[in-house]
Amino acid sequence: MKIQFQIATALTIVAMAGCKNVPSFKVEGNVSGAEDKMLYMEYSSINGTVLLDSVKLGNDGGFHFSEDRPETPDFYRLRLDNKVINFVVDSTETIAVNSYYDKFATDYEITGSESNKAIKELSILQSELQGKISKLGKSGMPIGLKQDSILRIVDTYKKHVKRNYIFASPDKESSYFALFQQINGMMIFDPLNSKEDVKCFAAVATSMNNRYPHSDRSRNLYNMVIKGMKNTRAPQSQSVVEIPSDKIKEASIIDIPLKDINGVTKHLTDFKGKVVLVDFTAYATSESGARTLALRELYNKFSSKGLVIYQISIDTDEHFWKTACDNLPWVCVRDPQGPYSAYVNLYGVKSIPAAFLVNKDNELVLRLDEKSDVEAEIKKLL
Repeated sequence: MKIQFQIATALTIVAMAGCKNVPSFKVEGNVSGAEDKMLYMEYSSINGTVLLDSVKLGNDGGFHFSEDRPETPDFYRLRLDNKVINFVVDSTETIAVNSYYDKFATDYEITGSESNKAIKELSILQSELQGKISKLGKSGMPIGLKQDSILRIVDTYKKHVKRNYIFASPDKESSYFALFQQINGMMIFDPLNSKEDVKCFAAVATSMNNRYPHSDRSRNLYNMVIKGMKNTRAPQSQSVVEIPSDKIKEASIIDIPLKDINGVTKHLTDFKGKVVLVDFTAYATSESGARTLALRELYNKFSSKGLVIYQISIDTDEHFWKTACDNLPWVCVRDPQGPYSAYVNLYGVKSIPAAFLVNKDNELVLRLDEKSDVEAEIKKLL
């Protein structure tokens, strides 16, 4: 009898533990015209997206999700195919979302938080920005003019978001969301290398640290600001490093043997038989994002026909460089000497970005500038 009593007591304790009320939040609503489609509920963590739950939508398009409520405001999203609705969960118990399949990510209604309304506005603005950049990318405009146009569009967008969202309400979760918006996988605001953008991160970090000092997002944002402040300090003057004579090959171009993100040395002369676009850049500059988008268009058009892009970074921050070029499809190398690179000196690069074309015989044939019709010049050499 004593053993039976002990077992019964243990089962009662387990049952009581299972019945413990854990604060939760609900996300429910309707998606019209999405019968038999899968709707996913995901958590937008600092380290990436985590799938939480999913449901197959019925005739009425209704859905309901329930998850443990976070201790501090946190970010989630609903995904339907490749379309996403982002939202934040703070103290709200129920978030209602109603949308349509065709315009899931833009034409939707959301209740439960003022920040979610602002996040919707920012998402629509981001979608419009992406549309403008994609349209420019498909235009026949010379790469230099295309890059300048993209820079102007992105700069206008950033000024609007800074003024009307980030600095207007740095204590809102929507301002945090704005800091991490992306275009083609690249962050619009540069938290590590742009002084002006670091100020935006600092404003939100200060507010979040005051309200949620122990939050992972607060600590992460604070660390980003500290690193950004260090990175944007004026560099101390250094001497240009000379290249040993045995590193210079007899060829029509000066070889550039530098390591890629995997530590593999890539020689510029390895690509004899290909047309090579040699691009000196620094991912930390404000022009880098637009430059990358323009180069991607060239790569998509001509890589299958024999074009190689050999991009040399002079970024001083190796980790940032690896992160920035991790998903780029072309050859990305870095000179650890940074702006004091001997190759920059040998190729007569006075400012970046700077680009050259090398023909199939390993001959340097053209220095490109903003007036160059890059596509036409590449076609001549292919």
